Amino acid sequence: MPRPTTLILILAGLCASSLGQYNEEEDLAWLQYYLRQSRASSYNYVPYYEEESPAYAYSYPSATDTEPEPEPQPQQAAPWRCPQECDCPPNFSSAMYCDTRNLRYLPFVPSRMKYVYFQNNLITSIQEGAFDNATELEWLALHNNQISSEKMGRKVFGKLQRLERLYMNNNNLTRLPSPLPRSLRELHLSYNQISKVPPNALEGLENLTALYLSHNFIFEMGASLKGLKSLILADLSYNNLRKVPDGLPASLEQLYLEYNYINAIPDEYFQVSPRLLYVRMSHNSLTNQGLSSNTFNSSSILELDLSYNRLQKIPRVNTNLENLYLQGNQIDEFSISSFCSVVDVVNYSRLQVLRLDGNAIKRNAVPPDAPLCLRRATVIEI
Repeated sequence: MPRPTTLILILAGLCASSLGQYNEEEDLAWLQYYLRQSRASSYNYVPYYEEESPAYAYSYPSATDTEPEPEPQPQQAAPWRCPQECDCPPNFSSAMYCDTRNLRYLPFVPSRMKYVYFQNNLITSIQEGAFDNATELEWLALHNNQISSEKMGRKVFGKLQRLERLYMNNNNLTRLPSPLPRSLRELHLSYNQISKVPPNALEGLENLTALYLSHNFIFEMGASLKGLKSLILADLSYNNLRKVPDGLPASLEQLYLEYNYINAIPDEYFQVSPRLLYVRMSHNSLTNQGLSSNTFNSSSILELDLSYNRLQKIPRVNTNLENLYLQGNQIDEFSISSFCSVVDVVNYSRLQVLRLDGNAIKRNAVPPDAPLCLRRATVIEI
């Protein structure tokens, strides 16, 4: 049996051989992380969207009644080093987790990082040059903080030419951050205090596929969406819009405008978006006087929500429409011509769900040719 001293020498040799596979900086980084985590459980980290639950949970001591300590300042670190306020797991070395830690400032971001999570903190500002070292960033999560537009550097995102997803919802922003990287694919700015979107605010974002601006105070969009050539989803619900945005992108598939104050839609407004599938405009101020006969006659739209407006008649829709929601209006007539211009064996509507409850229509007012026109309908509520 080998002596204890021999075992020590063998183990030391094995460690030296293993560590020899890494350079000195990586050795120090790994050792520093290991020493910090030696008393904690191991975690399995993966990047996630804001809607998903994090793959880990932390517990913190309860707050005391003592006076708060002075706000610490972020420490500059070597490009490879993980800030002591955060975790950079060795098995996912391009991610840095700094979320839910009562941080009031942005720690230094090492240059190797691609995914950085600062959500659920007390951060109020983003200093100029905060991300100049981390030009490889692809995901940046800053939601659920207290960041204001006045305390953001003018070009904090200017050097992030690979950034694809930016989460800044649930903050105190009063305007859109600008300029934004042209590489951006998703922009999350819901639950802020933005009141206006200037025409050039989204200029150059030709890769943007999803724009979330709900729950703000926006009263004007102008033609700011027109140049977004890749946009698929635009969520502008829960704002103060009086009119629809000018010029929808041809790529658009989902448009959410519910809970605004829109009272009219231009003729053939949706025709410029041949891929449009879902339109939600419930809880607005739409009237039949503000609509033309062809407003919703778009062959691509599958779902149309016009509930809780001020419509007195059923607007004309395309025969390809599958779901139509009109509950909570002032409609008093069931006009079959709104669904079928010609009623016969060949011509009929593809409508599957029709809701007319909460209107002034009587059940016995349904015309006799309705079953022939609406032969595919499985739900009709009056």
